[in-house]
Amino acid sequence: MSKVLIAMSFVLMFSAAPPQASAAVHGAARGILKIPSNHSLAHCITGCGDVDIPYPFGIGPGCFRQGFDLTCNHSTKHPRLFLGSSTLQVTDIDIYSGVVSTPIIYKLTTMSGTNTYDIIWKAPAKGITLTRDNTLYVAGCDLDVTMFKYGTRNMVGSCMTRCAGKKAPTGEPCFGKGCCLIPFASDLPGFHANLVSINTTATQSDWFHPGIMALVSRDPYSYRYNTTDLFSSWTNASIIDDASLRLAIMDQPSCVSAQLKNKSYACSNGSSCRDSTYGGYQCDYSSYSGGNPYILDGCMRQEDYNSKPKEHCPASCGRITIPFPFGLEEGCFANKKFHLNCTSGNLTVYFSKNVQYHVTNVSVEDGTLTVSNMVDGNHAKESILIETDNGYALEKPLEAQFDFSMEFDHFVIKWAVANLTCQAAKKEDTMYACRSSHSNGLNVTHGEIFMGYRCNCSSGFQVNPYVKDGCKDIDECSLSNYCNGTCQNFPGGYHCTGCPHGKEFNLIKRQCVTSTKEHNLLLGIAIGTGCGLGSILIALCAFVFINKWKNGIQKRIRRAHFKKNQGLLLEQLISDESATNKTKIFSLEELEKATNNFDATRVLGRGGHGTVYKGILSDQRVVAIKKSKIVEQTEIDQFINEVAILSQIIHRNVVKLFGCCLESEVPLLVYEFISNGTLHDLLHIDVSVECLLSWDDRVRIAVEAAGALAYLHSAAAIPIFHRDVKSSNILLDSSFATKVSDFGASRSLSLDETHVVTIVQGTFGYLDPEYYHTGELTEKSDVYSFGVILVELLIRKKPIFINDRGAKQNLSHYFVEGLQEGSIMEIMDPQVVREANPEEIEDICSLAEACLGLKGRDRPTMKEVDMRLQFVRTKRLRKCKILPASDEEIEPFLCNSDAPVIAVNVGNSTSKGTSSCYSLEQELSLSVTWPR
Repeated sequence: MSKVLIAMSFVLMFSAAPPQASAAVHGAARGILKIPSNHSLAHCITGCGDVDIPYPFGIGPGCFRQGFDLTCNHSTKHPRLFLGSSTLQVTDIDIYSGVVSTPIIYKLTTMSGTNTYDIIWKAPAKGITLTRDNTLYVAGCDLDVTMFKYGTRNMVGSCMTRCAGKKAPTGEPCFGKGCCLIPFASDLPGFHANLVSINTTATQSDWFHPGIMALVSRDPYSYRYNTTDLFSSWTNASIIDDASLRLAIMDQPSCVSAQLKNKSYACSNGSSCRDSTYGGYQCDYSSYSGGNPYILDGCMRQEDYNSKPKEHCPASCGRITIPFPFGLEEGCFANKKFHLNCTSGNLTVYFSKNVQYHVTNVSVEDGTLTVSNMVDGNHAKESILIETDNGYALEKPLEAQFDFSMEFDHFVIKWAVANLTCQAAKKEDTMYACRSSHSNGLNVTHGEIFMGYRCNCSSGFQVNPYVKDGCKDIDECSLSNYCNGTCQNFPGGYHCTGCPHGKEFNLIKRQCVTSTKEHNLLLGIAIGTGCGLGSILIALCAFVFINKWKNGIQKRIRRAHFKKNQGLLLEQLISDESATNKTKIFSLEELEKATNNFDATRVLGRGGHGTVYKGILSDQRVVAIKKSKIVEQTEIDQFINEVAILSQIIHRNVVKLFGCCLESEVPLLVYEFISNGTLHDLLHIDVSVECLLSWDDRVRIAVEAAGALAYLHSAAAIPIFHRDVKSSNILLDSSFATKVSDFGASRSLSLDETHVVTIVQGTFGYLDPEYYHTGELTEKSDVYSFGVILVELLIRKKPIFINDRGAKQNLSHYFVEGLQEGSIMEIMDPQVVREANPEEIEDICSLAEACLGLKGRDRPTMKEVDMRLQFVRTKRLRKCKILPASDEEIEPFLCNSDAPVIAVNVGNSTSKGTSSCYSLEQELSLSVTWPR
């Protein structure tokens, strides 16, 4: 007999006794259906034990919204809070997200043999749902768990635990070794969990003790612990993370119908309404408000505002002028959000603790603050914009009354003085910000969301409306394009009178001048003399100009190509790179010399985006030069995309970009020369002979390629989806190290995006079926394509190949059918069967099958793929007894390979046992055929 603990992101203990009426403070049977004020809630209980109780939750008449009544049980040493009169304990309330935390835990005692257990959780009232942030954790031995949505056979997920014959993992994720997990994909009104206990033989002497099941609101893939410690800690339910429940207002089915019922509508001014998944609605803060959205004027606030700065305040920092309400010293700024810092001539602004932004411009006329990047602690890093329903916001959220938009290389922050309308602000005369006599208030919005108000000068005035007499008259008469005649300026405007008859306006003198015959005669003489001298000069210089004419035309053509190919844009994109990693813009003349005027003998290959030539630069570097195939704007955009992506990637397994050329009709890319071709060529050019890649080489190539893609997905400054992962885009250099190439179709995303909708691009055979049908590109699309490469390494067949019946067949389907029919070893490449052991083949097949899942959510991430491949390679290294010390790099190796080994010099080191398996004669014979 053993115990099983089933954990979920909230811990609900049905065995707990219900709160005793005699020892509890109960909520009323009915709640209010209006928006209360802070004054009307002053008598209400504000907490129970360690839990704060914000409205709409409450205890007692007039203190809660209908359906949000609570009960405080004082029968225990520490008071506990319950939802209404139910046994659903509340441990935390988050008004911002509309979520409450509650503990849910199940303890089961299992018997030897096979037994089935059903666990059902149903919401105690309509409008209560489990949020998608929850995860079911099961700790125990030999369990198969399946979870369904309550009342349906719609499966949420499944997992299983195994214990026998294994040691307790330490610090590893909960993926089946004594525990397993099922993450939620959406909000649920309840669930039905089916557990099957099979051959439960674990005893107290085994590594895993009896376990637990609980629901936990946490990212399942970052949850790490020692499984034995897990059980012993989870046995104490008080330290298990609680689950998340979402409560909706149910007196109306949606926001639309609730807003029509204005008297009972729950959301106050300045807040927004959001429909709940299973009916009802919730109130949110607006993006620029704080407080409580359920209380009258709970989202409106007026901060203290100092409208009169002290004298002799610093007016600038470096070259940047600092106008009020912004300031550097105490008493020089209006309130804390307008406080700037000047250090060594650099102007910065704080928006949260230890987080500040470089300020490049301050404008009170436009109500904007321009920042270039973020400084966190003592280190500078790029700021990240995330796309929202209403525009863009920074990755780190800032204070209220700020809106963010992105220009080409910086962020423009639109600000407001306070979260009040102009009319409401004028009532607070001492704090009203518009102090100049020629100024007025202006309401500021972000989309449809109200931000607050700011000030501007009246028409005809400019400078600063926030200080007394700060709005100065504009002298339009001193400005061009205002008046072509007699101009008279007055405060707030000007009067323009045209020149009288017989006079004309002189643009240089800015006045009306008399037109005379003498003036016309002199003008005619001057023109005639100029034309004569000009003709003589043209005749004398014709010979010189003829010699330079062709060169001038060629330069103009190249300059026109440079502009058409987005050269100015690219120059700005790469202008911020460090000197050591600077992407160079080559001239066309230099690349023509490097490729012998793009001789056909220098062609290395042709692909979907262009032709690749081999070239030798003036500094004797051997490079590969990619020339776009089609002169279309889409191709140019892909070219700019590839340059922008490659210029920010620094990874040893990603092809290195040296630069580009934009002076030709089609743009050119210059990157490092990869001497040993593509993985596709090595696998498929001649399948009648044994492949030059041993099993060890194939595992290493897979590890390096997976590491590069994982870096692109999760470690690069901006996440990048490759979108065209295939074996012909995996190159092998002179030491047979892997290089991922061809980023013409790649897409970069902001950090909070999970997918992007695009026109479907890719190569058939590698194309993610889910991406093909939905057009939604995610990181799992690259995972599917990489799964096809793993199958190519195992079976050594092309993604679309001709089968024994002479028909075209998809390699992915062929592989999956082999797994299902149990004939995988029969379709495996004989060399793999001969060199690899069955456990390694099984591990790679299992990983490939996971990558080829039809639904993206069922596939692992590239980081997980990389870790699993590293694990397979490390185990093989240990079996070969060549695992290096922890501070040494694992070199490419051969194990159980009969191929001759050569040494390849890289810098001053020699890497032995590379994956090439070339003999010295083969190396020399191949080098003769390579173009130089």
